[in-house]
Amino acid sequence: MGKKKPRPRRSFTPQFKADIVERCRRGDRTVGQVAKDFDLTETAVRDWVKQAQVDAGEREGLTNGEQEELAALRRENRRLREDVEILRRATAFFAAGTR
Repeated sequence: MGKKKPRPRRSFTPQFKADIVERCRRGDRTVGQVAKDFDLTETAVRDWVKQAQVDAGEREGLTNGEQEELAALRRENRRLREDVEILRRATAFFAAGTR
């Protein structure tokens, strides 16, 4: 049997995700049925529902805003570490040249 061709990665607007989550929360259809109706993976829809619960304070975890802030802080931290390393090397270089 042939292998399935992987599906190209798609992106969805926050409004689309919110609409899908709302359909799942209504309770008249399962997450799997909603995912199938919109040609989505069940895992992705479940993740959207979980994140919506976190954002609403119904579940423990980091909200979208907190995740974005954490990612920004990690980027800044990485950049600052690189800056410190450059300064450390420059200091060593110039200290060796003055002897």
